Amino acid sequence: MGETEPTLYDWAGGEKALTELTEAFYREVVKDDLLEPLFRGMSTEHPRRVALWLGEVFGGPAAYTAERGGYSTMLGMHLGKAITEPQRRRWVSLLQDAADEVGLPADPEFRAAFTGYLEWGTRIALSNSQPDATPVPHAPVPHWGWGVAPPMR
Repeated sequence: MGETEPTLYDWAGGEKALTELTEAFYREVVKDDLLEPLFRGMSTEHPRRVALWLGEVFGGPAAYTAERGGYSTMLGMHLGKAITEPQRRRWVSLLQDAADEVGLPADPEFRAAFTGYLEWGTRIALSNSQPDATPVPHAPVPHWGWGVAPPMR
């Protein structure tokens, strides 16, 4: 019997770890001059919702889709925001810092997959947030995996 490869969700530590990640991250976002304007007035539920999204993307339960409606809801959160490239980069950087702060796995394989999704997802969000964007209105929630570098055992 062979071992099954863990999901990124399981490797990260599941819902608890992703919730800690997003809570730490958004504590910094609201203090950040570049990002705070985008998140001003955010719901107190926002960090939890992003944790559910990341969980579903990384192979955990489809809780974001069940509770929030999936991709189209996430898309709607970005429409018309006119995210800038410096804001996108700062978002990625602060989330990576939060991953370090809360002790997400630091192995290169996990961090490469994690950062790969952050880069991919934020570039789509940036594009979809522009005033002239015509994004695909309905798509599945992406499912992100290990890519070419599965976890070292």
